Amino acid sequence: MSKLLGAPLSVVNVGLRSFADTINQCGGTAAQVEWAPPASGERAAGSALAKLVNHPLVEAANAKAVERLLAAQPRLSGIGVAREVLPRMGRRTILHAGPPIEWGRMCGPMRGAIVGAILFEGWARSARAAQAMAARGGIEFAPCHHHSAVGPMAGIISPSMPVWIVKNAAHGNLAYSNLNEGLGKVLRFGANGPEVIARLKWMQKTLAPTLRAGLERLGELELKPLMAQALHMGDEVHNRNAAASALLIKRLVPALLKSGAPAADVAAVIEFIAANDHFFLNISMAACKSMLDAAHGVAGSSLVTVMARNGVDFGVRVSGLGRRWFSTPAPVVDGLYFAGYSKADAAPDLGDSAITETAGVGGFAMAAAPAIVKFVGGSAQDALANTLAMTHITLRRNSAFTLPALDFAGTPCGIDARRVVDTGILPVINTGIAHKAPGVGQIGAGATRAPLACFAQALVALARSLKA
Repeated sequence: MSKLLGAPLSVVNVGLRSFADTINQCGGTAAQVEWAPPASGERAAGSALAKLVNHPLVEAANAKAVERLLAAQPRLSGIGVAREVLPRMGRRTILHAGPPIEWGRMCGPMRGAIVGAILFEGWARSARAAQAMAARGGIEFAPCHHHSAVGPMAGIISPSMPVWIVKNAAHGNLAYSNLNEGLGKVLRFGANGPEVIARLKWMQKTLAPTLRAGLERLGELELKPLMAQALHMGDEVHNRNAAASALLIKRLVPALLKSGAPAADVAAVIEFIAANDHFFLNISMAACKSMLDAAHGVAGSSLVTVMARNGVDFGVRVSGLGRRWFSTPAPVVDGLYFAGYSKADAAPDLGDSAITETAGVGGFAMAAAPAIVKFVGGSAQDALANTLAMTHITLRRNSAFTLPALDFAGTPCGIDARRVVDTGILPVINTGIAHKAPGVGQIGAGATRAPLACFAQALVALARSLKA
């Protein structure tokens, strides 16, 4: 003991930082380990975690689920009309982002977007009449995810809207998303004025048919290679889609010119896409949805297949727990705000676009897109650190999506709810920030985190389902 006490003191301290501070002040060296009990000490979740760690059935189920996720081959196969191609979509159904929610609880941007969809469909002649229709129960509301679809921000899809169709060639399942409107006053942020409705009508009558003609000439477009190339060009295919949108135009333009569509329409479509760096976002979301749906429904799996927000609730779904949602209040994003706006103006986090992070891109691929930090905040080193941190809560690396900054290692892929609860490391999400009032639009962007409570709830339910 005398030799030990006489030697230079190096301590690893787990727990209260004041112990390490005291050692350092007395001339010793102490390394502080940040630690907290799993699930923030919540007993039921901690007990469920203990039962599910190294559980043979869960391990086998996760191996199967993540293999289906990695094997998926999403292909852009066409454009359809929502009521004709989306499964189980009713005549008066409006789909929205995030977990289920009724009109009375919806945030401002979602209510505004629903009013716009009702006006677009011609079900009401004024915004006031549209609000009354929605309030009295004249519309069926359902999450996009219940219909194999996804939508950014408010995520609104109404029966007459055109939708992208993405087919997973490996497993045969289909996924859908609406078309991106561009920036400014747009439906997804709750705007519903005459210029918004006019743009939606143009998208319905000109954009969609012209793109359909081009795609018929082009044939199915493999999306994984395009997304992988975009990652090598500085995108993370969620909040930054400049390269992916440019690559899409490069493929589409020759087909559009040969499609036989009217030249004026082709020119207008190319101009519209070229002016919108986010145009590919909706396609990347549908691609990720098709990949994750293939991994859903594996009994016993703790693989997370959905993270989504509706501006009130943040919800997740887990492969082994069917259609159940596990929700908690959505956070307000602490990000970079445009001039004149602050956190006080923001709606809570909103949109289905976190499907990209769920599939292992977006915030999980920030190391590929150091320029994104100018938009969401932080530094290039933060972008790298975020990607590396996600390796601790995922099951595999996706070799199809490699990251130059990490010596071409694959993106972390396959969120394991057990690892989230065990480590306390929360999935990072790159996101836009909507004003809490409908129609104001985007007021900022940031990187946020999924709430722990969703994953803890899912673990408790999974343990019960397995009688673990």
